[in-house]
Amino acid sequence: MTTPIRRVSRRMPGWAKAVSAVVLVLVVFFAGISLSVIPGLKDLFGTETHDRSGPALLESIQDISRYDAASGNFQIVVDLEKDTKYLPDAIRGSRTLYVGAGNVDAYVDLGKVGKNDVTVNADRTSATLKLPHAQLGKAALDVDRSYAVSKQRGLLDRFGDLFSDNPNSEQAVQKLAVKHITEAAKKSELTKRAETNTTDMLEGLLGSLGFKEVRVTYGT
Repeated sequence: MTTPIRRVSRRMPGWAKAVSAVVLVLVVFFAGISLSVIPGLKDLFGTETHDRSGPALLESIQDISRYDAASGNFQIVVDLEKDTKYLPDAIRGSRTLYVGAGNVDAYVDLGKVGKNDVTVNADRTSATLKLPHAQLGKAALDVDRSYAVSKQRGLLDRFGDLFSDNPNSEQAVQKLAVKHITEAAKKSELTKRAETNTTDMLEGLLGSLGFKEVRVTYGT
């Protein structure tokens, strides 16, 4: 009489589970390093990008009556760090150093000049103009002159980068760069320079038309 064979299920001890988890983390970590070191290996799992956008549609046209009198070029180094509660930076977190370059225009809106703001004498040799104060346009980031100096990412962030290309990965630092450039433009003398240049332009223009005296003032 044969004795039936019993299959004994062996449970993995706790220490083995911990070791397996550590090994898995190391495998993922070194996989991320290897994909960044070996050229072309990341492309093996990458995706192809196809531009199937339709033609751009003209929605509206706006007449511009402002005179762009000055433009300031700015550069800012953005240091953005993101942390996660209860997790070390080596596991989850990022820090990006980004050099943002952009410009801000200062202009005078000539469209706001009314009939009562322009005074000309009888023999058309003297003119007085009252213009609105110069204003700052929106800061425009020059992506061709802006670049990331360094990017430090935690293990989980690196693992996510292996399987997806995030187009918004630099969006946060770009927004900060635009914010700082705008603040720098407000503290500069860009609007003052714009008013000076506008005055010089009008004096030269009206002088060529026969006006011997041109007076330009700025108010609200």
